[in-house]
Amino acid sequence: LKMVSSTRNMFYFTGLYKGSRISIGGSGMGCPSIGIYSWELYTIFDVQCLLRIGTAGSYRQEIGTYELLNTAQACSDSTYAQDAFGYGEKVFKAQGPIFDTINDMAAIRGQKLTAANIHSSDVFYRQTGVLPALVNEYQCAAVEMEAFALFSNAKFLGRTAGTLLTVSDVIPTGEAISADKREKSLIPMFELALESAKKMSEHYRLT
Repeated sequence: LKMVSSTRNMFYFTGLYKGSRISIGGSGMGCPSIGIYSWELYTIFDVQCLLRIGTAGSYRQEIGTYELLNTAQACSDSTYAQDAFGYGEKVFKAQGPIFDTINDMAAIRGQKLTAANIHSSDVFYRQTGVLPALVNEYQCAAVEMEAFALFSNAKFLGRTAGTLLTVSDVIPTGEAISADKREKSLIPMFELALESAKKMSEHYRLT
């Protein structure tokens, strides 16, 4: 494992996973931050596929903590895509083959996985419980803060992008994974992400 970048004090490492060369690193929080990092990874480092992993808050009682969500579409009121590319859409789907790859690898591994629309919010703390209308309009199962910008960058540049999430809290009930349990509770997501990244690495070597 070798550190390959520390730009803006955000660390990226490249190593081998079962013979495949894979890089991991942070992206900050929110659409503006991941918008910068993913754009530079795609355009400066010529990365073909980015898979964001992280946690999400479930909007539905039936989707509990520890559940894995494969983001089919990211929905947002963010102006990121409009300001960056003139895109007027509020919804972007996962780009390229990574969405199907995650589904396939989960099936092979026998992991429960739910494909879902996700709300990418610019707001972490809300004063009221009133959610944006698009949450119901697009049947968003959970909320996070980055997938919308990642998917719009990938669409504009013709690259691959996916988002795999672990539900860390259930908003209607207040149920949440405690801080001391989060490290180990995210291992199934890490393993599925690595297997999916390995498969994508093989895909791009062959194409």
